[in-house]
Amino acid sequence: MVKDPALAPSGRIKLAWAQENMPVLARISRRFAATKVFKGHRVGMCLHLEAKTAVLSEVFLKAGAEVAITGSNPLTTQDDVAAALSETGVHVYAWRGVTDREHKANLDRVLGLNPDILIDDGAELTIAANQKGKRFTEKIIGACEETTTGVTRLRAMEKEGRLRFPVISVNDALTKFLFDSRYGTGQSALEGIMRATNLLLAGRSIVVAGFGWVGRGVALRAKGMGSRVIVTEVDPVRALEALMEGFDVMPMAEAAKVGDLFVTATGNTSVITATHMSLMKDKAILCNVGHYDVEVSVKDLEKIAVRRRKVRPEVTEYRLKSGRRLYLLSEGRLVNLAAADGHPAEVMDMSFAGQALSAEYLVRQGSKLESKLIRVPEVLDLQIARWRLEAFGKRIDSLTKAQQKYAWSWQL
Repeated sequence: MVKDPALAPSGRIKLAWAQENMPVLARISRRFAATKVFKGHRVGMCLHLEAKTAVLSEVFLKAGAEVAITGSNPLTTQDDVAAALSETGVHVYAWRGVTDREHKANLDRVLGLNPDILIDDGAELTIAANQKGKRFTEKIIGACEETTTGVTRLRAMEKEGRLRFPVISVNDALTKFLFDSRYGTGQSALEGIMRATNLLLAGRSIVVAGFGWVGRGVALRAKGMGSRVIVTEVDPVRALEALMEGFDVMPMAEAAKVGDLFVTATGNTSVITATHMSLMKDKAILCNVGHYDVEVSVKDLEKIAVRRRKVRPEVTEYRLKSGRRLYLLSEGRLVNLAAADGHPAEVMDMSFAGQALSAEYLVRQGSKLESKLIRVPEVLDLQIARWRLEAFGKRIDSLTKAQQKYAWSWQL
């Protein structure tokens, strides 16, 4: 189920470009295809459906799996890519602009495949599977989770004893969060903002809410573009780190008065509310790079606005009683995917390599694993980094036997 099958030719071009720039995943795919490691398995996926995701879907398909996929966000599916992917044999249930009801129905359609491996982004598929009860979940070998938001939700489920199968936290792999969250989101967030607005970042005061790995990336890239960056935080250590990186630090109630552009990156809810909006400058811009559209309170914005209108494809103007205008990008959803193409292919090459190798690990070791969150095995993480370095044409040193002995000895 895609919006328009006739869009497939455009999607195939995007898919081919992504494949050309994802050499680590291509390397894994060749091995998987030769061994048919997923033959007889069914893989259910819920991810942002764009070109890099389509490449990952084909990795499992070529490895012998039956694959079904839906989008993890209403505005991040690229309809031409979805159309192209549906021609490969992957069951695709995704289109841009799905309603909440359609999204839930699509999750059920993916689970209707009776998958034994889940590939998730935000934990929605994993949670939906768990809600179907023990008879359904006992057939599931395990899942792989991509995002901080998803891991947070699954950790809460595990704590309550409601997680019924093992989940590998791909998000916590070094080759994921150190690169995807920081360099990937840092670049793609600014790309989405610039595509949406076509405005200059240099000289603007940009408020970044949250100084986790995503916030760090956004703040560093904004600084590099010539912006004056302000960070808001609730964690004193992260706030101190932001200060020592050269950023100003203050509460959102103070930042609201001076910011020109606000980027939320916390994964939490109600980070920017009507209280903050009422303090903002005329023509302040609001956007989000956290997983869900709850960080900028769109409900509050709708409530305090007297008029709204679309001024660009991804920009909605809200006029307040005072006459001031606030601009919301991409309906408060992921601006880097809704208004742009998401992370660069080279970054997703590592993240999706982590997903692929973790899924293989589940197939081989799943029966021995407990129903809890599990880190990506270090050996896989390091292998991904080595292969990515090779793809960049770089080599590194190795410890000599004497150095290895010294490193593990307590004697000088």
